[in-house]
Amino acid sequence: MPAPMLPSFMALLGLGLSAAPPPSPPSASAVLHAQCRTHAAEPTRPWALAHGMDLDGKAFRARDGRAASDAIVAGFLRRDAPDAGGTARYFFDAFTPDGTPVEPHPALQVKTFLLAGYPRSQAFPTAWGKVTLGELVGSLQRDFRPALAASPDGAWALDALSHALKPGDSFVNGAGETVRMDAVMDTALATLESANAELLSGMQAGLPQVPKNKHGIYAHPCGGLHFFQAVAGWARFPAVRKAWGPRLDAQVDVLVYRLGSEARQYEAALTAAPAYRVQVLVQMVKFYGHFLEALGRYRDETGWKPTPAQARAVAEAKVALEHATQRLEATGAFRDTEALSRKQPQLALDLVGDACHAARGWDLWASAKAR
Repeated sequence: MPAPMLPSFMALLGLGLSAAPPPSPPSASAVLHAQCRTHAAEPTRPWALAHGMDLDGKAFRARDGRAASDAIVAGFLRRDAPDAGGTARYFFDAFTPDGTPVEPHPALQVKTFLLAGYPRSQAFPTAWGKVTLGELVGSLQRDFRPALAASPDGAWALDALSHALKPGDSFVNGAGETVRMDAVMDTALATLESANAELLSGMQAGLPQVPKNKHGIYAHPCGGLHFFQAVAGWARFPAVRKAWGPRLDAQVDVLVYRLGSEARQYEAALTAAPAYRVQVLVQMVKFYGHFLEALGRYRDETGWKPTPAQARAVAEAKVALEHATQRLEATGAFRDTEALSRKQPQLALDLVGDACHAARGWDLWASAKAR
């Protein structure tokens, strides 16, 4: 005899009890990591590959299975053949002929390889044979001009050289100038101080914010956060830390002050310009991610111990990054990065590069060291 049918409301109740709950949305950390590892792995995009290495270091691989560093060097390194008895010059173009970014900032790639932990003896494949990281550093030194220490675009070269050399070191560049690293990095600190002068005044005056006006530090790529990283990393040497002392401490304080100053301006922009919601949210992810990365690197490289107030700022930056990422995810921008690249290529690039920096910043403060 067939079983009696349940009343419809009982059947619905049974379905409700047996159905699985809807899946939880991915965490902000998962979104950032997936965005970076998915979209930075294309072997024809060397700038993106370098950003994948910013997150995963030597372990990051191109989609074709090669180490990202090998794909970058094999596909995009250029060489000026040496004269008889001379030394070859190695370099990356800023962009490919079709506009794909390779090294829009001088020494981006060499800096990436050094910070990933490759030794100077590391050999990379090229069409003409092997080239070592030491040879790439040698070409960077020949091309380096001291004026880059005072340039907003100098951050990557300074970061590379400061991780290849130590206090007291010097080298002769291609113009025959003797370049002393102590003088270069002292100039870089003075450049950072000058760029941050308006923010320092605002902080000392107790102003809630200082407008982002494309002057000073805001004339630097990524708001000068790469320049801060390059300068602050030099302080891993005790003699430098002692010599710079309160001057560098003040720059850390300014960076922490920027957190509240910029957060207010981003939230105001979201309200005032809803048509630019995606662009503003990308800027928020950029700033909060670079902020966490900068202070995480500073802690790990120098042994810096944040004060309770600075530790609270880091915690606030993590919350702000999480919320900005969730709001950006809700717009669909992360899911539609490839489509966006056809309409707004620079914004699509930012979605990838900034996700990599933000994911790394998150990881630096999510580990056991973040205490």
